[in-house]
Amino acid sequence: MAYDIGNLSPRLKWATGAALVLVAIGGAYAFRGGGTVTLRVAAAEKNVEVRVFGIGTVEAQVLSKVGFQTGGRIQAVHADQGDLVKAGTVLAKLDDDTQRAKVLKSEAARRQAAATLSRTQAQRQRVEATYKQKQSVNQRRQTLAGRGSVSQEAAEDAQSAEDAARGDLAVVEADAAIAAGLQDDAAAQHRFEAAVLEQHELKAPFDARVIARHKEVGSIANPGEAVFTLIAPQSIWVRAHVDESLAGGLAAGQTAYVRLRSEGNRLVETQVVRIDQENDRTTEERRIYVRCKVCDPQHPMRFLGEQAEVEIVKRVIAEGLFVPLTSVEGYDGRSGTVWAIRDGRLAKIRVNLGDRLLDGRVHVTSALPPGVSIVTDGRSDLREGRAARAAAPGG
Repeated sequence: MAYDIGNLSPRLKWATGAALVLVAIGGAYAFRGGGTVTLRVAAAEKNVEVRVFGIGTVEAQVLSKVGFQTGGRIQAVHADQGDLVKAGTVLAKLDDDTQRAKVLKSEAARRQAAATLSRTQAQRQRVEATYKQKQSVNQRRQTLAGRGSVSQEAAEDAQSAEDAARGDLAVVEADAAIAAGLQDDAAAQHRFEAAVLEQHELKAPFDARVIARHKEVGSIANPGEAVFTLIAPQSIWVRAHVDESLAGGLAAGQTAYVRLRSEGNRLVETQVVRIDQENDRTTEERRIYVRCKVCDPQHPMRFLGEQAEVEIVKRVIAEGLFVPLTSVEGYDGRSGTVWAIRDGRLAKIRVNLGDRLLDGRVHVTSALPPGVSIVTDGRSDLREGRAARAAAPGG
C-alpha cells in the first residue's frame, strides 16, 4: 500500500519530514558506532618490578649420610631428627669392649718393645766399651811388638781380641736396629688400634641438623652404612625451575621472594645464589637456586622437599606503560595490536612490547605520539572511528 504525502496537511507533512531527518541522523550515528564512549587508558607507572615466577622445592646444598667406618652393634644413639649438633658431637657409639682389649694388648706390646730396645741399647754400650778397651790394648801391643818388647804371638792375640770385640759390637748394633724397628711397629699397631677404637664413636663432621635417623640401639651397623642424614642449616636453599623463555636476564645476586606451600600468606626474602649452566632439555626449564638472606636454623624453610613458589625480581622499570595482555591482538612475543584513542577517536595501532608482569600485563616499549592513549578496557563493542575519551584517573 502506498501513501501520498501530498494529500497530507502541512502540519503532518512537517512532522513526517522531521521524523525522516531524525531517522537519517540516527542512521549516521549508528554508522559511526554510537556516542562518545569513556574508556580506561594506560597511565605511566614508576619503579615497576619485573618478576619471574618459578616452582621449586626446599633442598640442602650440604647433605651427608654419615655412618661408622667400622662395623659392629650399636650400643647408644645420642641424636634424633631435628636436633642441632656441633661439629665433633658424638651421635652414636658401637660396642667397643673387644676393641678396647686390642688397644690394651697393643699398648703392652709397645711397652715390651720399648723395654727390649732399652736392654739392647744397654748391651750395645757395654759391648762398645769392651771393643774400645780391646782396641786400645791391641794398639799398645802392636807398638811394643814393633820394638821387640812383646812377642809376636801376644800381638796377634791382641789383634784377634779386637776383631772379636768389633764383631760383637756389630751384632749388638743389628739387634738394636731390630729392636728399634719392633718398637716402631708396636707403636704403629697401637695407634692403629686406638684409631679403630675412635671409629666406634660416630661424630658430627660439621655443625649440622639431623634430618633422618636410620638405625636404633641394638642394630648391626655395617661399615659405611648410613646411621644419620645430616645437613648444614646455612646451606638450605630453594631449587626453582623457570621457563627458559622467561629466564633471560636472571643473574646471581638478584632478590627473590619465596612462598612455602605450608605458609601461603608469608613471603620470605631470598637471594639468587646459583644458576645451573645447563637447562633441562626435557622440560625446557632453567634451574635457579635462591637462599634466605636472614634465616635462623629453625626457620620454616628447614623442611626439605617442601614445595615452594619463587618470584625473582629480574629488573625494575623506572617508568613505563603497561597493558593487559588480553587487550593485545596478534601478540607474537615482541609486538601486538592495541586499541588507542587518537584525536578523540578510536583506532588500532601496532606497538612493540617487552617484559610481561606476573599480573598479566605487558610493557609497551614503543614511543607513543603526543595525544595518543592506549585503551586498557577489554570491551567488545569498540569500533574504529568511534568517538572516545579517556576516563579520569581512578575512574
